[in-house]
Amino acid sequence: MNLALARLLQLASPALPVGAYTYSQGLEWAVESGAVKNEASALAWIGDQLEWNVGRYEAALVARMMKAWSAGEGDAALELDAEYLATRETAELRAETLQMGYSMKRLLNELGDFPQPLLDEIAVSPAPTLACVWTCAAAAWQIPLPDALTAWLWSWAENQTMAALKAVPLGQAAGQRLLQAIGRRLPAVVERALTLAEAGYSNFAPGFAIACCNHETQYTRLFRS
Repeated sequence: MNLALARLLQLASPALPVGAYTYSQGLEWAVESGAVKNEASALAWIGDQLEWNVGRYEAALVARMMKAWSAGEGDAALELDAEYLATRETAELRAETLQMGYSMKRLLNELGDFPQPLLDEIAVSPAPTLACVWTCAAAAWQIPLPDALTAWLWSWAENQTMAALKAVPLGQAAGQRLLQAIGRRLPAVVERALTLAEAGYSNFAPGFAIACCNHETQYTRLFRS
């Protein structure tokens, strides 16, 4: 059995106990505002986030973090993590990645066989993000970078889809159609992220930022972001 594949499936699993299911990243407010109201508009929202925000900045940074961990450059990975955290535009987005980073770090400690030197390097940061800890695990488990990045984006897309199923709401078949459509885009997004020069990074998505800000004062909500 391919152990790296098993570890990849573990990292991408919805059962990973980091609390991702409690966040919608502004999607819940987009539903409240009427911007997302059916399957087509949910696909447009998630697809635009993938193309213009997550895929053009977060994916590239995640790739660089994993390269740094794989090369034994923990300091460089932590510097990238600080840069990533600084781009979280709202209190909820910042709290989200820090909470999940804390949960992921605790999980690695509780697994019992994760390399202690890497745990010590992660501990240098008082508040590592999920991206930082997750990429450290992927590097330690020798998961190929393209596969790891695909899994990272797939997990994000799956969580967004599940949020849409609950908030719009949508049916299960609609959710699978959303994942099928987003999945077709992932290879191109991953390929671009792996080769994107730093000058090409961009997470300019003002509509997304506004949605996340408005969610913080939304009266009735299911999600924490």
